[in-house]
Amino acid sequence: MITSAHIDDIRTQVRAWRAKGETIAFVPTMGNLHQGHITLVREAAQKCDHVVVSIFVNPMQFGQNEDLDAYPRTLAADSAAITAAGAELLFTPTPAVMYPKGLEQQTYVEVPGISNVLCGASRPGHFRGVATIVCKLFNIVQPDVAFFGNKDYQQLLVIKTMVEDLSLPIEIIGVDTIRENSGLAMSSRNGYLTATEKAAAPALKKAIDAMEKGIKQGESVDAVTEQAKASLVAAGFTPDYLEIRHAHTLEVAQRQDQALVILAAAYIGKARLIDNLRFDR
Repeated sequence: MITSAHIDDIRTQVRAWRAKGETIAFVPTMGNLHQGHITLVREAAQKCDHVVVSIFVNPMQFGQNEDLDAYPRTLAADSAAITAAGAELLFTPTPAVMYPKGLEQQTYVEVPGISNVLCGASRPGHFRGVATIVCKLFNIVQPDVAFFGNKDYQQLLVIKTMVEDLSLPIEIIGVDTIRENSGLAMSSRNGYLTATEKAAAPALKKAIDAMEKGIKQGESVDAVTEQAKASLVAAGFTPDYLEIRHAHTLEVAQRQDQALVILAAAYIGKARLIDNLRFDR
């Protein structure tokens, strides 16, 4: 696998592949990879002739008092894992490469509306940082297809909206959430959990499942939401949000809506965990 921190190197290699009429898949990551990321790379390798992966801990999407400095950097292990999964080109830029004028002077991309609710409300500016870095990476790699995990459901919708709004010729594919045997969604931040917290963490998925069951049985949104929040508190979580939204717009679900998604974010110990469940009523 070729590894480079330089934009020109990535563009040169991609141009060489394109000159042969070959297709490019792209998997952007922040590193500290788990099985969910590896699944994205494997799916990408099946879809296209070549797979490009980026590892960049993006400072623009971290707010004050968030875990930018503490975010784990595990480049050697990540590189070995994605090589085994089929990646051929790894882009590992520094902040100076991606933001040479600094964050304050950086042109940014902002997706209105959908970026301002849920995680966007809890983490102001987060999705501006996500949209900006993904747009920059798309312009560098110029892939045919890009792969993202469905666990970050709101992020996936933000990126799909950006691609549509900016007329980018890239197919965005969401891949099902990979879970541990307990049902806990795999996440880089699971590494922050103590053994006790790790044992309690599957309560997040159980709460979401219970909400879906209640809605399908005709219970009210308010009732199932309050029950789920109570179960999370009992398990040791501090809920950030737990909501049922329209699956395509993320607007508050109305009685007549059929396509729904349950979205949850909650703190346990040092970790902020997110999860979701897409279903039809």
